[in-house]
Amino acid sequence: MRLMKIGRIGAAAILALGLTAGMAEAAKCGNTAAGFNSWKTAFAKEAKSNGVSGKALSALAGTTYSKKTISADRGQGGFKLSLSAFMAKRGGPAIAQRGKSMKGQNAALLKRIEQRYGVPPGPLLAIWGMETGFGGFMGNSNTISAVATLAYDCRRTEYFTDQLYAALQLIQNGTISAGSIGAAHGEIGQTQFLPRSVVRYGVDGDGDGRVDLVRSRADALASTANFLKGHGWRAGGGYQPGEANFGALQGWNAASVYQQAIAVIGKQIDGR
Repeated sequence: MRLMKIGRIGAAAILALGLTAGMAEAAKCGNTAAGFNSWKTAFAKEAKSNGVSGKALSALAGTTYSKKTISADRGQGGFKLSLSAFMAKRGGPAIAQRGKSMKGQNAALLKRIEQRYGVPPGPLLAIWGMETGFGGFMGNSNTISAVATLAYDCRRTEYFTDQLYAALQLIQNGTISAGSIGAAHGEIGQTQFLPRSVVRYGVDGDGDGRVDLVRSRADALASTANFLKGHGWRAGGGYQPGEANFGALQGWNAASVYQQAIAVIGKQIDGR
C-alpha cells in the first residue's frame, strides 16, 4: 500500500494559517444570517491577500449561511447521555456485530494498516460504524458553506476560521470541490474528518495517487489510523480507559461518552 500525504497550496497560503486571529478581528462574527455576506466579503479580501486564489475564492464566494449547521451546532445533547443510553441510541451492538463482518471482508486492508500504523481493526471499524454507518450516510450539507457558517458564527470563530482556511486549501489542490457534501460541521468522508485533519492526516491508502475519503474506504481507514498514530497511538498498547492508547481515542472526539463507546465497540470487534 502506497501512502502519500496531501500536497500544499504554497507558502503564502501556509502563512495565512498563522494569521487567522487577525482575520477574525477584521471580518466581524455574527450570530444570525444578517451579517454573513458582509463577513464573507471581508474574509475573501484577507484570504486573497494571504495567498488564496482561483477556484478556492470562487467556492468561498458561492457559500451561503447554513441554518442547518447552526441548528446542529446548538443541539448536541446526545453527548450528555450515560454510556449505556448513548450506546442504545447510536446502535452500538449493531455496529459491533456488523463491524465483525466488515473485519473479515477487509482483512487484507486492515492487516496492512495495522502493520503501517499499529492500529488494530477494532477502533477503526468502531469509528467507521459510529460516524457514517460504514459509509452509508456521510451527510447532506455543503462542506464549504458549513465551515464558512461556523467561521462566521461567534461561538467558535477562531477554531473554524482555521478549518475554513484548510477547506480552501483542499479546494485549491483538488481534494474536495465547491460542491462537496458532508456533515453539518463540515466533516468529510467515511470517517468524518474536519478539513484541518484531512490536511494533516489524510493519506492515499489505495495507491491511486490521490486522497479521497468519500469514495475510498482504504483512504478513509488509513487516514483514521494515521490520525490516531498522530495523537499518540503506540502499537501493541491497549485502548480501554486507563490504557496506553485511550488518549488517542480522546483526540478523536472530545465527548467522554463517545470515547468510551469507541473503546467498547472496538473491543467487541477485536475480541480482545
